[in-house]
Amino acid sequence: MHSLKASIERLAASGEIEQNPEARPAFLEFREALTRGTIRAAEKRLDAANQGRWVVNTWVKHGILLGFRLGELTEMAGNGLTFVDKDTFPARQFSLADRVRVVPGGSSVRMGAYVAPSVICMPPMFINVGAYVDEGTMVDSHALVGSCAQVGKRVHLSAAAQIGGVLEPVNASPVIIEDDVLVGGNCGVYEGTLVRARAVLGAGTILTRSTPLYDLVRDKVYRATADSPLEVPEGAVVVPGSRAVKKAEAAEMGISLYTPVIVKYRDEKTDRGLELEDWLR
Repeated sequence: MHSLKASIERLAASGEIEQNPEARPAFLEFREALTRGTIRAAEKRLDAANQGRWVVNTWVKHGILLGFRLGELTEMAGNGLTFVDKDTFPARQFSLADRVRVVPGGSSVRMGAYVAPSVICMPPMFINVGAYVDEGTMVDSHALVGSCAQVGKRVHLSAAAQIGGVLEPVNASPVIIEDDVLVGGNCGVYEGTLVRARAVLGAGTILTRSTPLYDLVRDKVYRATADSPLEVPEGAVVVPGSRAVKKAEAAEMGISLYTPVIVKYRDEKTDRGLELEDWLR
């Protein structure tokens, strides 16, 4: 994989690649590795303290952007519909060998997105290039997995959940959803937010870099910093809430602003409420 990385980095730094005979073969090899899941935009590695830390692979993001530079508009057809898009990122075609359950009804997955065996895709949903969706995850109706988003094992992305992708800037962390997370309906997770394992996001929860997360259990406030994204603690149960605006005029008018709130951490009662998820898989 070192030679592929070196090729992508060299091509990405080149000013003109359209006429370079090495560009397309290198990109197609790169796209196939992305699709197989042997490379990914971010991965969890152990640091010196033996703690799992997410690291961005900037060269992978450079490779995706390279595909957009090389791509030419072309007509594509599938399921009776026609599309016009870059020829470097066509829609994936799944077979029984992939062991991915794609229910009929208008879903689409781009080439360059890894979708593990046993993933369930309910219509209509969309998974963009560079995304990584691990085993046992359900992507429900009208859900979006954005470019480079990393989704762990046994995650449920409920109906209309939006997992934003972060392709640029290339050194920025994408949205990461770790294992066994439930993302409720109409949730939005954006701007590199990290949701740790077994967290539960109640329906309608919105998480961004500019949104503080209030922890009523531990009496803490979590915020993104210049060097790190907003991070939802492991096992946290987050629901939409509000906080009063204390400035004079706003206070007089009784104005409050949206904020996500941690109301509890997962316990046996929470787990019982999620048991149905295994049957759906």
